[in-house]
Amino acid sequence: MSFMNLTYLGHACFLLETSKAKILFDPFINPNSIVQEIRKSTLDKTLVSKLSVDEIECDYVLISHGHEDHVADAESILQRTGAKVVSNFEIVSWFNEKGISNNHPMNHGGSWEFDFGKIKYVSAVHSSVLPDGTYGGNPGGFIIQADGQTIYYAGDTALSYDMKLIGEEFNLDYAILPIGDNFTMGPEDASKAAKFVGCNNVIAMHYDTFGYIKVDHDKVQQLFSKNGQSVTLMSIGETKEI
Repeated sequence: MSFMNLTYLGHACFLLETSKAKILFDPFINPNSIVQEIRKSTLDKTLVSKLSVDEIECDYVLISHGHEDHVADAESILQRTGAKVVSNFEIVSWFNEKGISNNHPMNHGGSWEFDFGKIKYVSAVHSSVLPDGTYGGNPGGFIIQADGQTIYYAGDTALSYDMKLIGEEFNLDYAILPIGDNFTMGPEDASKAAKFVGCNNVIAMHYDTFGYIKVDHDKVQQLFSKNGQSVTLMSIGETKEI
């Protein structure tokens, strides 16, 4: 097993760097008001560079569903980098109509071997429509197996008993779960989800971006700790070795 780097770019957007590929999840950077404030106030040029869609390099863009806060910067990044977009059939078809032909469509329960490792597309309980009103298919999440590690990126989802099937099939090293409540699971359900998938190493996402999904970081930490779990609430621009 080798280590990978995970960079948090805000909201539900992460950049996972494996030994063979850079994988970007749900790019929502430019419209994120918190990112805009960081750009205005920070003196750290490295951080600003990480948050620039014109400087992000990736080989794959994985999109869990069609909402604008998950696809907003995808088209520009895909056009510039030539990265392969991986998502459900409807979202891949939508990008294909925009001239993005480097793609790989998937659907629930399906898996595929890529050059960096394996992806399985799993269920998420949410909704999905693309920014122009196009039907976005059913939302999903991803199980990524690479460099001897297995990571669950849940996407936007409610707590579901389907998650127990993930725990039965995979030995997860990390689970990236939404905790913001209102639109997705809240912290309590996210902790239950971690139990369902059998993973005590949780990385939080989909919180603090909007008023509806602000969380008390200390309370979140206490909740997970009480349940024998570790939860990481990364700072925007932070890179973590996993």
